Amino acid sequence: MSFAVPDSVRPVRDAVHAFMTERVEPAEPVLQAGGAPAAAAMEELRAEAKKEGLWALGHPRELGGGGLPFLDYVYVNEVQGRSEFGQLALGTFTLQDSLMLYEHASPGQRERYLEPLVRGDISPSFAMTEPAVSSSDPTQITTSAVLDGGEWVINGHKWFTTGASLAAYTTVMCRTEQDAPPHLAFSMILVPTDTPGYTIVRETPVLGLSGAHCEVRYEDVRVPASNLLGDRGQGFVIAQKRLGPGRIFHCMRWLGQAQRAFDLMCRRMHERTAFGEPLAAKQLMRQHVFDSYTEIQAARLLTLHAAEAIDAGSQARVEIGAIKVVGARMLHNVIDRAIQVYGAAGLTPDTPLDRMYRHARAGRIYDGPDEVHIDSVGRRILGAYTAGGSWEFGLR
Repeated sequence: MSFAVPDSVRPVRDAVHAFMTERVEPAEPVLQAGGAPAAAAMEELRAEAKKEGLWALGHPRELGGGGLPFLDYVYVNEVQGRSEFGQLALGTFTLQDSLMLYEHASPGQRERYLEPLVRGDISPSFAMTEPAVSSSDPTQITTSAVLDGGEWVINGHKWFTTGASLAAYTTVMCRTEQDAPPHLAFSMILVPTDTPGYTIVRETPVLGLSGAHCEVRYEDVRVPASNLLGDRGQGFVIAQKRLGPGRIFHCMRWLGQAQRAFDLMCRRMHERTAFGEPLAAKQLMRQHVFDSYTEIQAARLLTLHAAEAIDAGSQARVEIGAIKVVGARMLHNVIDRAIQVYGAAGLTPDTPLDRMYRHARAGRIYDGPDEVHIDSVGRRILGAYTAGGSWEFGLR
């Protein structure tokens, strides 16, 4: 796969880039402030995206989306990631949930949840993480669901259920099989957020940023048996199918953030002078450019390679684990250097870098901490050498 954006994708990517830089990024101060003005600004952006044919580009066309093939959407996602509000403005915040429902939902579930998701009429949330359980070992999840007649009765405690306070429903991963092997003991159940017993305890700020990351208790929550998503015991299979492409999308959006930070850094070097010459003339400043360039390029190639493997039908466990770690570290490093170049100004809200930096740090934890992915990648590669095998880079 080439680094370059394919000619077939370039027009829509350019249109999304223009939408991000000319509409979304200038609206960030209002959107970040929250309240009624932010809601109105977001609705206006969403209406403009729909009018210009930029809405829900990665969703299947038969559901009202743009129908972009996976690899084409990967390139678009890169520029969409320039702002934390890109997904919301362009109707792709729901993409992982929409694709999950598209593959596993019953006809009734599709009608109730999938079609409104793509239109942007409702928002989803996904509950897997629990405060009392290490998220690096999800087989220890304690939230349970017991079938009582025609209803599932759910009890448990989740947190970091992003968007739950705004969502119409939560997809809850819970134990439904008591005697099955760990990876066949969990199922996915759709729970409307207005169901009795579903209680939002709090929204948990992350490094001082409010992102609707909710702590939720489930106390005898009853939903119809038909709210089971997919088959019983297939929760891990469904979750893995959701997380694989989702990590590709994360990493491409991180590249968009890195591009924005890189641009800010390089422009600052030309605008700011010290000791009689621009910062761009300083060797140590050029070191920041070099290090950022090489890290961005390396992460981009790794991510596009992983996307190509996913598109070819591979689970790409090594490739995805590697980009999750490399991408998050790259983003943190590039933003950190940009802040250094800006000096004190980089620590203030006068640039977008302070928020970007805090968001970037969280990337090394969500969707699996670095340590888990590093261990998994190392174990899989070493496994290839079992009985005299090897890991041949030119053939993978």
